[in-house]
Amino acid sequence: MIQSQLQRNKYLETTIQTATPAQLLIMLCDGAIRFTRQGMEAIKEQRFEDTNTNFLKTQDIINEFIITIDRESPIAGNLLNLYDYFKMRLIEANTKKNIEPAEEVLGHLIDLKDTWIQAAKQYNQLAGQASGSTPKTTHSSVV
Repeated sequence: MIQSQLQRNKYLETTIQTATPAQLLIMLCDGAIRFTRQGMEAIKEQRFEDTNTNFLKTQDIINEFIITIDRESPIAGNLLNLYDYFKMRLIEANTKKNIEPAEEVLGHLIDLKDTWIQAAKQYNQLAGQASGSTPKTTHSSVV
C-alpha cells in the first residue's frame, strides 16, 4: 500500500512539473471543485471539521488564482471580484453550515473550469497554426 502511494505521489509530481500553465489552472479548478463537493457532503453528514478543512482548501486554491492573475489583463478586475465573491460565499457556507452558498460557488467553479478548457484549446490551436505543429489537447484530470 505504501509503495502504491509513493508511485502515485511520484506520478502526480511529474504531472505537475510537466504541465503547461493552462493545465495547471485546470488542475487547480479540479481541486477546488473536488474540495467544495467534499465540504458540502461533510455538511450533509454533520462532519463540521471536515467541512471546514475542505472549504479552507478551496479558499487556498482561490487565493492561488488571485495571486497568479495578470493585473494588466483587461479581465483582471472582474476575476478578482469574482474570486472575492467565491471566498465570501464559502465563508458563509462554512460558518452557517449551509450548503446553498457552496452550491453556488461549485456551479461557478465548474463554469470557470469549462471556460479555461475552451480558452486553452483556442490558444493551442492558434499556437499550433502559428508554428505549423499539431495543437496539444488539454484534458481535465479529476472531477
